[in-house]
Formats: sequence, structure tokens, C-alpha cells
Amino acid sequence: MRRRSGRSQPKNLGKLVPQVLEDLGIGGSARIMQLSAGWEAAVGVEIARHCRPLQFRGEVLDVEVESSVWCQQLKLQTPQLLKALSAALGDAAPQDLRFRLS
Repeated sequence: MRRRSGRSQPKNLGKLVPQVLEDLGIGGSARIMQLSAGWEAAVGVEIARHCRPLQFRGEVLDVEVESSVWCQQLKLQTPQLLKALSAALGDAAPQDLRFRLS
């Protein structure tokens, strides 16, 4: 009798977990928690003092900002912030940022 070779290949757990969380409907919450934990390290202490990540809308991160002056400043720094978040968070990083006043 021949053994069946229909087994699937092992999968990387780190790539599987986000998909399982999404399937359960808690992927956004887990992602924002991961982002919040690395927020200050990614954007810097000064910026982190004036804003905080709120939620993901697809690949766009809503960021709550304390003043219109900081909102304008952060809009100008969006490319640098996205690059820093990508370096710190890899695949969990947002693709764009949307700033709103608190």
C-alpha cells in the first residue's frame, strides 16, 4: 500500500496568525495594539507626545492629534513617518496616515 503524499507544506506561524485574527474579526484590534506598542520608538518621543494611533481603516491609520498646528506639521512629515513605521513594524505598518484633531 502506498502512502499518500497529499500533505500540505508547513506554514510560517508568523504569517498565519494575522490571517487567523482577521478571520475572527479581531485583526484590526491586534494590529493597533502592535502599532501602539511600537509607536513612540517609530515616530520619536516628541511626536508621540502630541498624537496617538486610533484605528485602522484598511491600510490607512487614523491618528489623533492634539492641535491643528501639530496636524499640519505631521501631514508634512507623512512620508518620513510612513518610512519609520515601515522600518519598525514591517508588514503591520500602515500604507497611509490620516490625521484628525482630538
